[in-house]
Amino acid sequence: MFHNWLDRWDESRAQSGEEAKTVTGLILDADRAFPSVGAAETVDEFCANAERAAADPSFFDPPDSSDQAFELRDGWLKFPSDVATDVAENNIVWARITESGKRDQAVVIFHHWNATSRNRQIAGFLSWQGITVIEIAMPYHLERKRPGSLYADYMLSANLGRTVQAVKQAVWDGRKLIGWLKREGYRDVSVLGMSLGSWVAGLVAAHEPAVSRASLFLTAGSLAEMVWSGRATRSIRTSLEPHLTLAQLQRAWAPLNLENHADRLARPGLELHVILASRDTVVLSGLSDRLLGRLKNAGARVNVLRLNCGHYSLGRPPYILGAGWSLKRFLIQRKAAPFVASSRSR
Repeated sequence: MFHNWLDRWDESRAQSGEEAKTVTGLILDADRAFPSVGAAETVDEFCANAERAAADPSFFDPPDSSDQAFELRDGWLKFPSDVATDVAENNIVWARITESGKRDQAVVIFHHWNATSRNRQIAGFLSWQGITVIEIAMPYHLERKRPGSLYADYMLSANLGRTVQAVKQAVWDGRKLIGWLKREGYRDVSVLGMSLGSWVAGLVAAHEPAVSRASLFLTAGSLAEMVWSGRATRSIRTSLEPHLTLAQLQRAWAPLNLENHADRLARPGLELHVILASRDTVVLSGLSDRLLGRLKNAGARVNVLRLNCGHYSLGRPPYILGAGWSLKRFLIQRKAAPFVASSRSR
């Protein structure tokens, strides 16, 4: 009975989130995603460029920027993004810092798609545990929101090139912020990503050697398959389906697929923590399981917690309490065991 109610509650949250979302047409915009290559005339040309990018180990490496221009004031950090877009607000990165009083350990949080606020509860809890928390605004969210937009359609959409550019921008911004943290004296830097933010956090952890731990909430490998099958992205699938197949979308967003970065996520010195919702209709469990299998085969060190709730109800008691304590134990541990999977039913 309780889980039936929980499923209905999750569905109502998903329905309310659809109200502002619109169906559009397919846009390639390859020059945004792959500026050194230029325009693509067809989906297959775009896919070929994307597959070359996925095989390029430097695709997510930010430029050596001499224009650091970090400004810290009253707990807010801002700095210029190294990706210039046609939305001026999006070109300045904002991050909220909750100090722990120690310059030893920090965690950078990447929020979920369409987040409208930061999570003060998590920030307060972790800072109380002695971990400084930095909540970064992802592209087209929060202070970086596109004027007049009702949701973050420029971050994830049927515009293939802008989506790749936005995720790459988020990774570059995260890596730039982590560089600042290291220069400020933080010895141990972790990342935490939630839903879409877990893809960004995973890519940051895969490519940024300064990251020692990565916690991924509600994650999977293939962003394309998540969009195609997920409850929260039906408008995007409706926009794409007349123009391409799932197989083509997988190729087009190959650089964003965490499965393609599993070997990097298995690098020595990186610990992984994954929290999944067994009743999730946004990120289906089969997609998450496939990523875990790929990570296990690559030799990654992963601690897994499954909770018997949905995508949105993970944020409600008792599930958020279990997730919070699991995260706390992961962040303060000194050495993780090899791949460990666990589950809970409540």
